[in-house]
Amino acid sequence: MSDAEDIGGLSRKVIVGMAKKTTQKMQAWIEARKRHHLSHAQVHMARELGMNPAKLGKIDNHKQEPWKLPLPQFIEELHSKRFGKTSPEAVLSIEERCRREAAKKEERRIARQLAADSATQREAPQVGGNKLRVNPHRG
Repeated sequence: MSDAEDIGGLSRKVIVGMAKKTTQKMQAWIEARKRHHLSHAQVHMARELGMNPAKLGKIDNHKQEPWKLPLPQFIEELHSKRFGKTSPEAVLSIEERCRREAAKKEERRIARQLAADSATQREAPQVGGNKLRVNPHRG
């Protein structure tokens, strides 16, 4: 596959460039996944539960407080209680989610640009049609 090959209207260079950009929210989840040794499925479950990645350290304190479950098992237990299933249906890594969101955003941007270009071509002034408008309300 060459770099200039089109993938759904987007060049490969554009897609690779979009993969490098991650939002601060997503970057916080990537760091939390590494720090707390979570799987992609556990991160997905924690996000569905509305957990804050910055606060996971408070929950993951099972060595000092032995009555607490380790964080991965705690997340899985909460998810099964709330949603009634042991794991989410479709698990995506944070990086893959960022890539898909960036590709979707780029497609919307291109579609919006094409729509604006076609609208300006339809509304192009005709030759000899430029007449000075006079506002009847101004004196």
